Amino acid sequence: MKNSFTKALRRAKRLMRLAKPPKSLRKVPKTMTAAMVKPARALMTGTLAKTPRPRKPARRKAAGTPGAVASSSSRSPAPRIPDGVQYLARKHRSAAGSRDYKLYIPASDPKRPMGLILMLHGCNQGPDDFALGTHMNALAEKHRLVIAYPSQTARQNAAACWNWFKPGHQQRGAGEPAILASLTRKLMREFGLDRDTAFVAGLSAGGGMASILADVYPDIFSAAGIHSGVARGTARNVVSAMRAMRKGGAPPVHAPILPAPGPRVRRIVFQGDADRTVHPSNADTIIAMAMGRDAVPAKVGKRTVRGRGYARSDYTAPDGAVLVEMWMIEGAGHAWSGGRKAGSYTDNKGPDASAQMVRFFLAKPA
Repeated sequence: MKNSFTKALRRAKRLMRLAKPPKSLRKVPKTMTAAMVKPARALMTGTLAKTPRPRKPARRKAAGTPGAVASSSSRSPAPRIPDGVQYLARKHRSAAGSRDYKLYIPASDPKRPMGLILMLHGCNQGPDDFALGTHMNALAEKHRLVIAYPSQTARQNAAACWNWFKPGHQQRGAGEPAILASLTRKLMREFGLDRDTAFVAGLSAGGGMASILADVYPDIFSAAGIHSGVARGTARNVVSAMRAMRKGGAPPVHAPILPAPGPRVRRIVFQGDADRTVHPSNADTIIAMAMGRDAVPAKVGKRTVRGRGYARSDYTAPDGAVLVEMWMIEGAGHAWSGGRKAGSYTDNKGPDASAQMVRFFLAKPA
């Protein structure tokens, strides 16, 4: 009996162990400098360079309420679920592909919520981890919002990163943008929502994908929150991705700087000026892509919260409506500002990015 149990345990461990990436993915171009080889290999095979390890969250028992489900991430438990709330594990299928996702439906208004936020996690994260770190579920309950947390898989990217740096995932109608847009449309129909109440937000690779969705699906999303992300088109492969992350990405020559005629997608951008994973100048590129190369803020305010300073810059349309809010946070690294320690890649100092994003999303443009 003991030998049988030991053999079964070993077999289970083998099945759970991730396979090593193929040799073709472990090779890097000879044109790279020595300093770029290690991070490039990390991006291709599963670990971003110089990124802090996720903090191990405190153990929590899953709530036994209707609709509560066990965590799909080995890294984090499912968030605590209040009575009457639904936190569902679902799978979305579309012509472009499928993804699992978690869906938070607030008890405050489960049938007619005020809006939907698509939350895109960063590398080495998952839906439960991201929900815990951003505390977005609590804000959703307060403001009667539905939150969807799509899950990137190790099959699509070894580090569970959204593939923001690949051309096949930077355009409308294909790849991951098409999957995420299809999921958003499906949820909008389910809850009776329109474009004015559909939003997207993300961190790091998730921020890069949020930026892409804002550019290529302005008919679906009315506003986007981009935290420590990179602008669409500033990378076309692993080499240019590492260059953009380390030194900043210039607006692509082949892409228009100003968006095409049609609905404008408002943006709120958060960036730490001490970020060593995504260079702070990437935030300027996001603004240039949205407002034009010569855009200057209509208003700049500097404040301090919990001992950390930050500058907020507002970029407005000719009618005075704020189209872009830029939050540059002093001394902050590659982490969600104002996040909770229960999740990974969070910094509990500084302004609360989640609260400010919700405020910006729900504000009616002047």
